[in-house]
Amino acid sequence: MNAQLAPDLVRRFADLVSPGHALVEPADQARYLIEWRDLYRGETPLVLKPADTVEVAAILRLAHETKTAIVPQGGNTGLVGGQIPGPGRGEIVVSLERLDRVRSIDPLGNSMVVEAGAPLATVQAAAEAADRLFPLTLASLGSCQIGGNIATNAGGTAVLAYGNARNLVLGLEVVLADGRVWNGLRRLGKDNAGYDLKQLFIGSEGTLGVVTAAALKLYHRPRGLAAGFVAVASAAAALDLLARAQGAAGFGLTGFELMSGLAMEFALRHLPGARLPTATAPWYVLIEVSSSRSDAEAEATLVDILDGAMAAGEAGDAAVAQSLAQVQDFWRLRHGMSEVQKQEGGSIKHDVSVPIGDLPAFLGEAMAAVTAAFPGCRPVPFGHMGDGNIHFNVSQPEGADRQGFLDRWEEMNAVVHAVVAKYDGSVAAEHGVGRLKVDLLETTKPALDLELMARLKAALDPEGILNPDRIIRRT
Repeated sequence: MNAQLAPDLVRRFADLVSPGHALVEPADQARYLIEWRDLYRGETPLVLKPADTVEVAAILRLAHETKTAIVPQGGNTGLVGGQIPGPGRGEIVVSLERLDRVRSIDPLGNSMVVEAGAPLATVQAAAEAADRLFPLTLASLGSCQIGGNIATNAGGTAVLAYGNARNLVLGLEVVLADGRVWNGLRRLGKDNAGYDLKQLFIGSEGTLGVVTAAALKLYHRPRGLAAGFVAVASAAAALDLLARAQGAAGFGLTGFELMSGLAMEFALRHLPGARLPTATAPWYVLIEVSSSRSDAEAEATLVDILDGAMAAGEAGDAAVAQSLAQVQDFWRLRHGMSEVQKQEGGSIKHDVSVPIGDLPAFLGEAMAAVTAAFPGCRPVPFGHMGDGNIHFNVSQPEGADRQGFLDRWEEMNAVVHAVVAKYDGSVAAEHGVGRLKVDLLETTKPALDLELMARLKAALDPEGILNPDRIIRRT
């Protein structure tokens, strides 16, 4: 593997894209080298911005021939550092941002074909223009790109009803490590003719191939929507409320988000114009119900859920949004929770999942464990209760030294992940592994899992050029 690239090799790579799209100046490269949480700052001899799949293939052919490391990058919104090139490693960044076309939409077939660099918001808007829904929803939808969403098997707030990105992909176009293009852009609902190869690349974080286009699954747009904000006394009460909501709304339950009281305090303190819709409580739930018929039907279902929950003691206070603006206000409180933690100093992150029925016990034990091990720290859990994924973040004690707290990141991880392991959970629920958790994976994954992943990597990328040392380390 080339640790540093000779000037003539840099020129050979630069010549593969059109003028102005091979970036060598630090000022031009800067936005591709800084991770959103500022945990990673990268270094690269070259940022390449290919115009199409043909140019991506040419880049990978040369990289394979010269054993040059390639770091594919989408919107640079990843949270585990997988998209940031390591310092002194000679890794070339290949940005997919120019591959941003919507190639086709088939409303009757409920599918669309888009290129990897299309922002998620663009994909959603194109589906809406055809009176269809692409349901993947993330807080970063304006800047994240569909190729990155697929490469990380993105989750978000609609997983409860529609599944992860994996469930929304019908087919893929992928450039392999040696530059060959696998055209798997089939738009079939069923295809059992051998192995489902596309699934190898979904969630592989660019380590097995570079996704350049995808055939996506669309849905008919709901005709009605209702949202409720609910104050609950405990996570156990929230779990009872979830069961009630699922029984009443079925597939119409399109959102169920859990937020701790402290997470809400942070949001109210730092989000401009934020207002709590209910009385204060230890925990809060945001419920979204969709209907194929009307807002009135969705609201009637939601009100029935809330009336039953309050009568059963599962909910204290509750508010139902009376307009689309209020629905957006409810979601703004939830989506703002990651951002506002920056205002409270250092925050150590955990993206974990456990079986849904174990969530209350996990939360109780994890919160007790971190406060015992780190006196004064402030657990700020929130997330997707409907699919068992919690962002178990821990903010520094008030007045503590930020860097001193962050320096204990691995110690905190060990405490939280020990509780996750007790419940047979995952330490990388939706953000992926990247660089941040590659060592952690080696200690938490069964040995056979790691062996099989290494075999796949060796088979599809024998020279180890694609996103090296992400997910699994080079041997």
